[in-house]
Amino acid sequence: MKPQTYNCPLPGGGDARELVLAFDQGRDMRVLVVPALFDEANRMRRFTVEVMRRLDGAGIDSFLPDLPGCNESLQDIARIEPEDWATAMHAAARELGANRVLAIRGGGLILPPDLGGWHYGPVKGASLIKTMLRARVLASREVGREENLDDLTARGLETGLELAGYALSAEMIRQLQAMAPAPRAGLTVIDQDALDGSPLWLRAEPDESADQADALAAMVAMSIVA
Repeated sequence: MKPQTYNCPLPGGGDARELVLAFDQGRDMRVLVVPALFDEANRMRRFTVEVMRRLDGAGIDSFLPDLPGCNESLQDIARIEPEDWATAMHAAARELGANRVLAIRGGGLILPPDLGGWHYGPVKGASLIKTMLRARVLASREVGREENLDDLTARGLETGLELAGYALSAEMIRQLQAMAPAPRAGLTVIDQDALDGSPLWLRAEPDESADQADALAAMVAMSIVA
């Protein structure tokens, strides 16, 4: 496992080097891992890396790029829209020579074009937003401040909103509200039932599951071998 970078196009022009966590030995099979989004990315980071570690053991290279505005990125997420993430993933796939994609949860909303692969735990953009809105309402209640979903949604669509520690623009929220995973030739959907156990994205704190990581990596590896 080693850090790399990729050249990420930025909104309004220009570019930046963004980090990539890579298991790269120059092998034939090269999987771009598109991460879960927002707080789900934090909850599932260890799981995602453990899946990549298992793919490495099966002779498969894999790459987990930072999205602009997330993780170690120096970009301002308030300037980022889903289209920018999709462009970044397309650029990463091209530069890293990926020939398959594994999308985790909301990562399936920003897939690079024309790559076959797998989408684990598909979710609509509106569901991601609603979950973060509910978390904000509960957090506000704990400190004695009353907020409600309808008012927060209206404010977010008008002026943007901070959710789960992310300062999201109104355009980011508007676009996500309308986004849903689209069926695509060559892209296999993997539901949580296929892995057994409770979904890691629903747990209160970041967690891992060796059994679930084993199961997902095995499905990917066996599909490639087949």
